[in-house]
Amino acid sequence: MVEIKPWLKHYPEEIPGTLEYPAASLHSYLLKAADEFPDKTAIHFMGKNMTFQEVKDSAVYFAAYLQKLGVKKGDRVAVFLPNTPQAVIGFFGILLAGGIVVPTNPLYTERELEYQMKDSGAVAIITLDILYPRVSKVIQKTDLKHIIVTAVKDALPFPKNLVYPFIQKKQYGIVVKVTHEGNTHLLSEILKMPAATLEEHPINVEEDLALLQYTGGTTGFPKGVMLTHKNLVANVIMCNNWMYKCRRGQERVLGILPFFHVYGMTTVMILSIMEGHTMILLPKFDPETTLKTIQKQKPTLFPGAPTIYIGLLNHPDLKKYDLSSIDSCISGSAPLPVEVQQKFEEITGGKLVEGYGLTETSPVTHSNFLWDRPRIKGSVGVPWPDTDAAILSLENGERLPPEEVGEIAVKGPQVMKGYWNRPEDTAMTFRDGWLLTGDLGYMDEDGYFYVVDRKKDMIIAGGFNIYPREIEEVLYEHPAIQEVVTAGVPDPYRGETVKAYVVVKEGATVTEKDLDEFARQHLASFKVPRIYEFRDELPKTAVGKILRRVLVDEEKKRMKDEEQKHA
Repeated sequence: MVEIKPWLKHYPEEIPGTLEYPAASLHSYLLKAADEFPDKTAIHFMGKNMTFQEVKDSAVYFAAYLQKLGVKKGDRVAVFLPNTPQAVIGFFGILLAGGIVVPTNPLYTERELEYQMKDSGAVAIITLDILYPRVSKVIQKTDLKHIIVTAVKDALPFPKNLVYPFIQKKQYGIVVKVTHEGNTHLLSEILKMPAATLEEHPINVEEDLALLQYTGGTTGFPKGVMLTHKNLVANVIMCNNWMYKCRRGQERVLGILPFFHVYGMTTVMILSIMEGHTMILLPKFDPETTLKTIQKQKPTLFPGAPTIYIGLLNHPDLKKYDLSSIDSCISGSAPLPVEVQQKFEEITGGKLVEGYGLTETSPVTHSNFLWDRPRIKGSVGVPWPDTDAAILSLENGERLPPEEVGEIAVKGPQVMKGYWNRPEDTAMTFRDGWLLTGDLGYMDEDGYFYVVDRKKDMIIAGGFNIYPREIEEVLYEHPAIQEVVTAGVPDPYRGETVKAYVVVKEGATVTEKDLDEFARQHLASFKVPRIYEFRDELPKTAVGKILRRVLVDEEKKRMKDEEQKHA
């Protein structure tokens, strides 16, 4: 007999095994924070502060304007922005208008953007001026009716706001002039307009979607994960209880994790708004800028990914900076090397623990304890409150006893409603109420979980989820390629990196440089293969299916042989 929830006996008394979740909409927490902390800094961005009252007022203005444009309850609106104050205003403004947020990676190419807009049926999008040309080129092929444009300079203090356009021109080589007319709207103009009346929509927190977060798998293009208000609120309440030493309204949260990823959205943006913490936002990860920001702004919470912590630890001037303000970090998105964990704790004096989750679970389901409990090497920790987890047999789906490897499955209030317009995919992902994660792992006698492999062939590089088939479909368009398969191979910095195995058509010639340039035209940079290997043939099954796993195993063996040779 498998003991049910053996992990609960390890919970410190400060963490209840079950929690209460108010029937409150996600955006109601912004209104509540503005009432409780009106003059407190909600966002610090590159030298400029915004109070909770200012964020709320801007979000309400934006929401009323969206309604004026015809956005109705349940309409999807995309946020195509890096981590800026406008991303927060856009997110909560869409929810206040009754819409559903579609977070969209600003690194996306036209092809990727067009796919996500079509699939989600988004009717409007908020984006940066430098991304406007990309949106303009796809708008006719989608349901998009309106483009709301903002600029980084709009969020900067004087005189940075005057200097930034010149920096942007030098960095990106373009200057985009956008006017407030037709279906193009400037956020800076919207926020100057007389206040419009906001029509409030009743929200069913258990059923109504707050988010359409895109993720994917090896069987096709990214899928829209339907997350309700309750899913997201529940996960943040769990997170707040897990970090029980944090003080309401007193923490400073470093926001490097992108808000277009549900992990950054939940652990930085929503947590900070719900708890009255200050967000310190950085639009992209740069080790030196991050170190300077930590020293000057003194964040106490630092959710991150292994790539970020490794990037800081490897900076040549690390010892020049004071990182002692950092108290708590939960690492996600990819496995956290033990040596990185230990070194980062030595440098900061804070705690860094590994967690686990999925986009489909809003996203966190497991984590190690931050305080008062011993560290379990190699484990992703135990399930959070109200979260059940099990290891299910791959043969018959039955619950396996401790130490046996099977598929990790989870249940809980943070688990998604399903995939957008994909009932078959939804049905395949659930079994008897369990969400099947696609990850292989085991649970020990104490209820700690370990991830040993992935059923899916998804590649996780630098915390980004990358789906091989999407890359392969692009490479197959190159006229010189006969066959191609991509796989994640071990990388000391990114965790994994993308490698493409290529068979060239007879009589054709193509170089690694040619393929790199071709891929960069159609894929976001983090998806572009870093390594190409040209082969005469690829390993296949009897029915002609390429054996990706064989190639991955060959790569691991080759790297192991290399290590032994140099040992």
